Amino acid sequence: MSFYDSLFSAFVTLLVTIDPPGLAPLFLAVTTGMDRRERAQVAKRASIIGFIILALFAIAGAQILMMFGITLGAFRVAGGLLLFWIAFEMIFERRQERHEKSATVAITKDHIRNVAAFPLAIPLIAGPGAISATVLLGGSFPTIGTRLALLGILLACILISYVVFLLAERVDRFLGETGRSILTRLLGVILAALAVQFVADGVRSLITGA
Repeated sequence: MSFYDSLFSAFVTLLVTIDPPGLAPLFLAVTTGMDRRERAQVAKRASIIGFIILALFAIAGAQILMMFGITLGAFRVAGGLLLFWIAFEMIFERRQERHEKSATVAITKDHIRNVAAFPLAIPLIAGPGAISATVLLGGSFPTIGTRLALLGILLACILISYVVFLLAERVDRFLGETGRSILTRLLGVILAALAVQFVADGVRSLITGA
């Protein structure tokens, strides 16, 4: 696989895992009662927090794993399985229901004061799946130059999420129930294939000891 193919694969993996279109209705749910300016502030803050968290794992994910004695191969297998489960939930429409429950809890406990940090930044943007994908991809971009390219891809995905938040009302109205269902299932199939590839790479790494 060429470097540009790896970049494209990384972009697709992160974009599908973060799932900006799927976050649009959830963003509307947790910002109920806010005007357009307040929603823009929440969207900006959530995007910044989400980027910082994922960038940390993109840069130092391997070091964090080493602290716990976890090999990258083992994490590839575990992360791939986790991504596959997320893909399973997306295909059978279970992920949206789980995220909606997280949003409801946040509204009840915090009264929308900290929705930018929770649940928007964590766990909706920088959730377990996105963090796992970021750490896995970080292992495929070991040099400083390639790691900067990965951060650029990560920034692009976050910016897409930010734009979707700003256009949440229009996006949700445009997609409709049927459109969201089709898009979520399609992205789930793509993510499932990428997850299987992660597991295969992880098993190969564990066998060869790389």
